[in-house]
Amino acid sequence: MPDFGGLFKDTPEFLLTWLPLIFFGLIVYLLWRTLQLMPRIKPSSIEPNSATSVTWNDVAGVNEAKEELQEVVDFIRHPKRFERLGARVPKGILLYGPPGTGKTLLAKAVASESGAAFYSQSASAFVEMFAGLGASRIRRLFAEARKSAPAIVFIDELDAVGAARTGHGFNREQDQTLNQLLVELDGFSDRDQVVVMGASNRLQDLDPALLRPGRFDRQVHVSPPDVAGREQILGVHTRGKPLAADVDLTWVARQTAGLTGADLANIANEAAIFAGRSERQYITTADFDAAIERVVTGLQQRRHVSEKEKRILAYHEAGHAVMSYLMGDVMPVHKATIVSRGQALGYTLNLPGEDRYLHTKEELVDMMKVFLAGRAAEFVVFGRVTNGAANDLERVTTLARSMVFEYGMSEGAASRTMRADNYALSEESKKLRDLEQARLTDEAYREAVRLLQKHRATLDRVAHALLEKETLVREELEALLGEVGQESHAAETVGTPRALPLAD
Repeated sequence: MPDFGGLFKDTPEFLLTWLPLIFFGLIVYLLWRTLQLMPRIKPSSIEPNSATSVTWNDVAGVNEAKEELQEVVDFIRHPKRFERLGARVPKGILLYGPPGTGKTLLAKAVASESGAAFYSQSASAFVEMFAGLGASRIRRLFAEARKSAPAIVFIDELDAVGAARTGHGFNREQDQTLNQLLVELDGFSDRDQVVVMGASNRLQDLDPALLRPGRFDRQVHVSPPDVAGREQILGVHTRGKPLAADVDLTWVARQTAGLTGADLANIANEAAIFAGRSERQYITTADFDAAIERVVTGLQQRRHVSEKEKRILAYHEAGHAVMSYLMGDVMPVHKATIVSRGQALGYTLNLPGEDRYLHTKEELVDMMKVFLAGRAAEFVVFGRVTNGAANDLERVTTLARSMVFEYGMSEGAASRTMRADNYALSEESKKLRDLEQARLTDEAYREAVRLLQKHRATLDRVAHALLEKETLVREELEALLGEVGQESHAAETVGTPRALPLAD
């Protein structure tokens, strides 16, 4: 045996023979113990979920989705009514939409209303490091569900296990788990009465094999509620809460355009907390105002700001407020303050008065002017700008990018999209895309500067009021801005995004 330069010349011969074998045996033992101690699905962990007391009365603001799912409830309750006509229960129902819109709540309501056993699992529970374990978990889950039929299997965050396969074999465990899920969806007989419900925020990332008919037969979009839906949701979440006579849930619903059911539940809870903190017996409109501000803009911060910085902040927020008023109903201003909240040293809160889904190019340009008005005010008054407009610039960049890349709202490419993921675009098209995006933002900034120079007296008046009071609400701002003529180019209004705080 080689002596490796005399390194092992004093080592006993039996150690040189047996030490590698002992080391190898130790590795084998550790791997065996690891496999023995790995978490596995036990029968108790996949028993029917008992937390299914949710009924249709607890679900509001998603009427279209409820109508779709009511058919599943009827089928499970009265299967013979459909079977005699040759109909079969849908094997899979996919609920997709933004976070917080009520997908899990809908699944619980379906299980409760139908009387079916409810098995709820997160897709991440099937993701394992060792190949075969995720597939084994899925087989056991579906076997238990078949024993308890009629049953509903609910898989939350489906994209964690159902993401599109790349075909490169980089993640064999995930592919095996997905393949097993596909097999289980195909393996039901028509009389199994096991319905699979999945929820995902990322429909575009799911494997196409999951979405074909025969697997997830129905795809139900659960969107943020409209104003009527928001009022219904607020009614559900204020049930049992003592409301003052001045509380108008219709008004609260109109102030929360674009918010989801989870946001509204949070607002109702925060309003109750504000009322309790003040030792009131009832929840008032002021509590809902504070709750909306808390949810939309964040927690109020106690930061020491110098007088010089406070003056810059006042003019910055005054610029947003004046421009919001000049642009008309595109982004109506609700409040302006130089009190820091969240990560913002100050902010202007814009709350649309109605739900809107479509925008003209002129409206979007007017929005960019409002976003850039804070930086424009700094330039008009102080001749230089600060780093306080970082959030504004990010919003403007995102909006201009969408206008050029997706909406076809640029002069050079008005009849086609120029998406960032389109690798077929030529270098000339990419250059045109970037130039059009820069042109939109630069022209909006120049126009914001021009308008604020024209209305400098009004800008000073609002800024001085902010320095004096620190916070101005809608009525105070309208009194200060009442003499200013509106100059919006967006004559026709056809749509508005969610509540937009201008956090700088």
